Amino acid sequence: MPSRRQALAALCATGAALATRPAAAQFRVEISGVGATQIPVVIGNFRDEGVAGVAIGAIVRADLARSGLFRAADSPQPLDERSSVVAAEWRARGADAVVGGSVARLADGRFDVRFKLWDAVRGEELLGRSQLVVAADLRLAAHRIADEVYQALIGEPGVFSTRIAYVLRSGRRHTLYVTDADGERAQVALASAEPIISPAWSPDGGELAYVSFESQKAVVWVQNLMSGERRPLANFRGSNSAPAWAPSGRELVVTLSTAGIAQLFVMPRDGGTPRRLTSSGAIDTEATYAPDGRTIYFVSDRGGSPQIYRLPAAGGSAERMTFAGSQNISPSISPDGKLMAHVTRQGGGAFKLAVMDLASGGVRLLTDTSDDESPSFAPNGRLIVYTTRERGRDLLMTTTLDGKIKTRLVGTGADMLEPAWGPFNR
Repeated sequence: MPSRRQALAALCATGAALATRPAAAQFRVEISGVGATQIPVVIGNFRDEGVAGVAIGAIVRADLARSGLFRAADSPQPLDERSSVVAAEWRARGADAVVGGSVARLADGRFDVRFKLWDAVRGEELLGRSQLVVAADLRLAAHRIADEVYQALIGEPGVFSTRIAYVLRSGRRHTLYVTDADGERAQVALASAEPIISPAWSPDGGELAYVSFESQKAVVWVQNLMSGERRPLANFRGSNSAPAWAPSGRELVVTLSTAGIAQLFVMPRDGGTPRRLTSSGAIDTEATYAPDGRTIYFVSDRGGSPQIYRLPAAGGSAERMTFAGSQNISPSISPDGKLMAHVTRQGGGAFKLAVMDLASGGVRLLTDTSDDESPSFAPNGRLIVYTTRERGRDLLMTTTLDGKIKTRLVGTGADMLEPAWGPFNR
């Protein structure tokens, strides 16, 4: 299967129910780099977490470290929510904040997961919570604790309890997975002997749109992740590809070649008659909405090479956005609408992840790799997930917006492609 970038280049040159069982794919998470400013926080292993079989404290530490904003360390002494925390002692050890908690199995089989967060600088308790969860949701409970700690200390939502969709390619087999943000708890949305590309989350997180070649042509499907029910959204003559949801959730923009050349169309979420959005003599594809729903960014070769443009969502004249680089593709707009992640090709060489400030037009390269693809912002705008190629394999990476902290999700030999970061609402 060609990559999405290779498929785009070729185009320009030529003019099942979500499984409840964990998937076989397993990952190793590797964090590299050091942020300029990090909050030192101590998170002890939770008391009695062994009875649950899930290392709650270690998961919280890994989540916070992966954000790039924390220097997370284990506690040198036992800590739980009932501990007496003397701020001066922890400050002397270099900690700005301390987290302790416990896990208890209840008679009905559920688990009571409790924690407290102390501010060692001000010498006060910041928050304390208790969650009642089933065994299958213990990792999710840990991610939620990390989210609460993140918000209490940073002042904005964490994304550790959100999900990521991606495609795993092993030989001719393609599997669309949905995982936690750290790559764990993988579940199968669709498995196929044919390619699956371009997964896109609905704004409420309940559905995925994607392109499947199971009928020997590109068809856009929408799948309910709770029931597993699927429906073809766009199955017109020619190619149907590159779905992207409007922020309202009522429409999607898709790329259709019904008129002979690939153009942008808007489709109602339940299907129906597409409304044509572009009428150029060039390839228009890879559209994505701005968060306010008023603007659509897309890729077109109308200037002679693939570049990123934008136009009003209601239609109208397109404005070219990218000029540096021989190609610029795969736009993703930050949740606040201020940044655009994309893949840029410098001269005739490498494809690298970059971020553009949409107000100033300034562009910053985030990677030193040479084969990056498919960027997608986390819903708080602090991280970007993307695909890169190392040692002959495609793998998933996340990066902070300054490129200083990167997390590598290392699989078991198969290629990991087409990541899409899901919304909040979980």
